[in-house]
Amino acid sequence: MTDRDTITLTRAAYEDLIDARDHALAMRDIASGAVETLTGAEVDAYLAAPSPLAFWRRHRGLTQAALAARVGIAQSSLAQAETGRRGLKVETYARLAKALNTRIEDLLADA
Repeated sequence: MTDRDTITLTRAAYEDLIDARDHALAMRDIASGAVETLTGAEVDAYLAAPSPLAFWRRHRGLTQAALAARVGIAQSSLAQAETGRRGLKVETYARLAKALNTRIEDLLADA
């Protein structure tokens, strides 16, 4: 290749290529089991939960007391975080995410 071998794309065409690549990578990760997927019933439970944190705790079969003990916080603090009455420190969300085998961003509601 030389410096003269160039391709010009519209922004929309470029973004379509990026989207196609991201989709292919996501499908590969799902097929390999690297990414957890949810059933329709689990999605319904997620949407019905008071918060993503509450869903993931229940989904992993943990009580508030068990999860709170595992990450070193009071059960009442976890209960308040699950209902949105109280936030937690980033470090606490990191410990929760690790204990629940998920990502921090999966535990937080969209603003």
